[in-house]
Amino acid sequence: MELSTIEVKGQASDSVTAAYSSTRQESTDIREHRVSQAQQLFRNVPGMNLTGYGLPGVGDAISLRGFGGGGHGGDIGFVVDGIPLNEAMSHADGYADLNVIVPLELDNMTVLRGPVSALYGNYNRAGTVTLQTRKGGEYQDADISIGSFGTVDLQGAAGVALNDSQRLNLAAQVYHSDGFRDQSKSDRATLAGRWSLKVSPELEIAVSGRAHEAESDNPGYITLAQFKDDPYGKDPRTKNDGAEKSFYTLRTDVNYRLSSEVKLLTFAYATQQDFTRWFSRGSATAPTWRQREETYDRGVLGAGFNLNGQHAFTAGPLTWVAGVEHYRERTDYLKYEDIQYRRRVDTAEYDRHFELNNLAIFGEAGIELHPLFKPSIGLRWDRFTGDCGIEGAETATDECRNMKSVTHTSPKIGVRSQVADNVELRASWAEGFALAPDMAKYAIGVNNVNPNVFRQTEVGANIKIGSQIVLDLAAYHLKSSDEISEISPGEYVNAGSTRRTGFETSLLWLPTEQFDLSLTYGSAHTRIVDNPDSSLEGKRVTSVPRYTATLEANWRPVANWRASATWRKIGSYAVSSDNSQTYRGYDTLDLGLSYTFSGQRRTTIYLAVDNVTDREYATAVSTIGYATGAPRTFRVGAQLSF
Repeated sequence: MELSTIEVKGQASDSVTAAYSSTRQESTDIREHRVSQAQQLFRNVPGMNLTGYGLPGVGDAISLRGFGGGGHGGDIGFVVDGIPLNEAMSHADGYADLNVIVPLELDNMTVLRGPVSALYGNYNRAGTVTLQTRKGGEYQDADISIGSFGTVDLQGAAGVALNDSQRLNLAAQVYHSDGFRDQSKSDRATLAGRWSLKVSPELEIAVSGRAHEAESDNPGYITLAQFKDDPYGKDPRTKNDGAEKSFYTLRTDVNYRLSSEVKLLTFAYATQQDFTRWFSRGSATAPTWRQREETYDRGVLGAGFNLNGQHAFTAGPLTWVAGVEHYRERTDYLKYEDIQYRRRVDTAEYDRHFELNNLAIFGEAGIELHPLFKPSIGLRWDRFTGDCGIEGAETATDECRNMKSVTHTSPKIGVRSQVADNVELRASWAEGFALAPDMAKYAIGVNNVNPNVFRQTEVGANIKIGSQIVLDLAAYHLKSSDEISEISPGEYVNAGSTRRTGFETSLLWLPTEQFDLSLTYGSAHTRIVDNPDSSLEGKRVTSVPRYTATLEANWRPVANWRASATWRKIGSYAVSSDNSQTYRGYDTLDLGLSYTFSGQRRTTIYLAVDNVTDREYATAVSTIGYATGAPRTFRVGAQLSF
């Protein structure tokens, strides 16, 4: 039995046939959606929403399964080829910037919904997004487009066989936009590459790297009155806000086939990142706003190995993975308040370094004992240590000490059942966790606090009706306990719980070869069950829409032509923690038209019109202000394969 290639960190079962809900988009799907950012693909995931802040160069928030702080916070884990993108202390605990990814380089992107995988630990309470880049193969692809507001997006990807044993994969993107608001210009450039060598039939080595540079201006948020008057304007109190980022990573992999059924994967990587953000803040009635600078100089070292196995037993096929990994992340943090147009005028509020270390041991296995009984099990153990040190003069009085060692064990169990040829049922139970946020990890007052625990129960079904309809259904109940609350300055306790429930569905209907219709829908009902502030009990979690829905239709009336229409609806959500402020949500309609030339070298030209009705809406509303969505925009481009 040949063991299929597992490039970085194996999964015990394919996400499509796992006992938990997931959404996988292959390279063909990604290419057809013609996105400039990987996060734009989240609209095709049931219950997932990108809460755009309208601040180029700054990570947006993402909501999933009743959590609203993914991406800009730590509710969702993001991994590229098995390596985490989440940052322990960069702007927010678990912050992740997906702009370092070139969409055209992706082989697939999978969203695991809930804390279901033992392969990933911290930051996966709402789910994990795994991004796998293309490895091997021979291809030369390009996607070139220009659009409204001076937008230019150039993407390229290539796979080359240097000889019988060596492969080279490259990807690049250059992006520029003047932005649809004043002071919203954005520039970024990314280059990624991977070289692999097949030393022998059993041994393969690879070296990969990524370089990313970005610079942008930020228009800031606006008040409700300003939004109603001119949603594309800028508050005059906003100074020269913006962001700058440099991101470099280097990695080596050594994969060795121990037998026809077992493969050993080892890896080591290093990341160096500099990120600075300037932003203006103040009350709605203040005559002037202050500007803040936050700078994060971040370095990461990580290494690990895992064994992957596939066995054909009489009882049924067994697939498993087990591994150990460790990383050390150090961040030098500078924060200045009341700066004047990026000029520092006072002593830093914070001038510190933070270090976080994680040792993890994990295992996952699944076996098909019978069509009606396909169980799986996973277990992960994590240990975290760290320290904090003051680097220079600062005005902050927060504690800065060694972090108390924290350990947690997370079990996962599931089962699938093929009750009919076209119906498979699934059920799973999984536990996840969260550490004390941000600087709280380094305070004495958190020493007696345990991790915040999340437990999810889910049932689902995948149903195929003939050759025309594929339907996936899921219902979940996710409850957090031992929430970490600050009861007084520097003093923390485990007190509080929140309940999250919801229903998710995806539907694909193929009535003819010329037409297809897809729907993704997800609801999320959240309630704070217990909290030290009793006035919050019974309230909704902020920034979590009641529901999200995407309806997409594709029509191919004649050969080579394709027309598409996508309607996106976001339900209402709570803006303030006491729920006194809410936002009703919005909907948009996008249209597209493309023509593919016949021939061996596939070339497609396309036109996309987003927000066709030119609706004025906000992609994010918070107590800070409104972030405006883009008006009607046009984009023309060409996709080339050489």
